[in-house]
Amino acid sequence: MTARLPSLLLLLILLAGWEGWCRFGGLSPLVLPPPSAVLVTLGGEIASGRLWPHLVVTAAEMALGLGIGALVGLGTGILLAEVPALSRLLRPYVLASQLVPKLALGPLFIIWFGFGMTPTIVITALICFFPLMETTLTGIGEVDAARRDLFRMLGASRLQTLLRLKLPAALPVIMAGLRVAVVLALVGAVVGEFIGGRSGLGASIIAAQSVMDSSLIFALFIVITALGMLLYETVRLVERRVLRRFSKG
Repeated sequence: MTARLPSLLLLLILLAGWEGWCRFGGLSPLVLPPPSAVLVTLGGEIASGRLWPHLVVTAAEMALGLGIGALVGLGTGILLAEVPALSRLLRPYVLASQLVPKLALGPLFIIWFGFGMTPTIVITALICFFPLMETTLTGIGEVDAARRDLFRMLGASRLQTLLRLKLPAALPVIMAGLRVAVVLALVGAVVGEFIGGRSGLGASIIAAQSVMDSSLIFALFIVITALGMLLYETVRLVERRVLRRFSKG
């Protein structure tokens, strides 16, 4: 806790400066609302219950997109790492698919899947896919060659080598990719809601923008940031426990 005091102090200084600038700098609340007004708006949204359904929708889209993208990315990374010829064939196409802005694909996904959660989940899964695939591919490829030779000498099968050597050795890199994917999943869910969402935090931001409610927009930013930090810290906690368990094993 003590280690985080400087960060907390910096946050308080920034908020105080922001509040003072808004109150005494003649800045319109429409352009930049003071933190006090943002907190009042946030408290009202929480107390009225209007926030919770949108938070649940965004969290569900994020979880589903992250789960699908992580599983497909992990599986693809393992497959490409185990079959180098397939990696040489498909990796350029996978990379090319990631260079297409997902926001640009949004209108197509709406045509294909309609409005609602499905296009957002697809966008989120596509965004989360690449970090898991790349870190899995990299982690498995960097396993010590001497240890691989030892497993081969002991007569271990390809599957046994994968499950007992390669994946455990690559786990730190894979978990790092998962941490990145968690952050990208939240970004993907919110951006997906910008395009075709009827509910969720991203759709709420668009609705607040339409009525020029700057305080509500900033309040939703706070909720999104808090959700992202909570999920990121949760993944870090899981990562520490998993790595500790495998290091003992």
